[in-house]
Amino acid sequence: QVQLGESGGGLVQAGGSVRLSCLASGRTLAPGRTLSSYAVGWFRQAPGQEREIVAAISWSGGSIYYADSVKGRFTISRDNAKNTVYLQMNSLKPEDTAVYYCAARDYNIATTVRSYDYWGQGTQVTVSS
Repeated sequence: QVQLGESGGGLVQAGGSVRLSCLASGRTLAPGRTLSSYAVGWFRQAPGQEREIVAAISWSGGSIYYADSVKGRFTISRDNAKNTVYLQMNSLKPEDTAVYYCAARDYNIATTVRSYDYWGQGTQVTVSS
């Protein structure tokens, strides 16, 4: 099994910044594999809304996707040696308020919830106006 854990959420003011981290439970996520073998996505879900893609990064880091709503404000990155993927969130808006989840799948990025195999439990980000 692969276990992912998000951290870094909390209450922030509009216009502020926060960095979320997604940490795997160990260097080996599956037999013969590390986090470098997986694509990782960040998703978010606001009350009463569907879970939506925020950003994703391929196993090599060579392919990155951002939702239109966060382009220019959020940055996804990864440190495979630490089994960690980050989401740097700048210029936060109240509409960014949601539970943020990280998820993983083999190698290639995808943009749908059903495409990902492993999920963290989420971390709440609340942006006050």
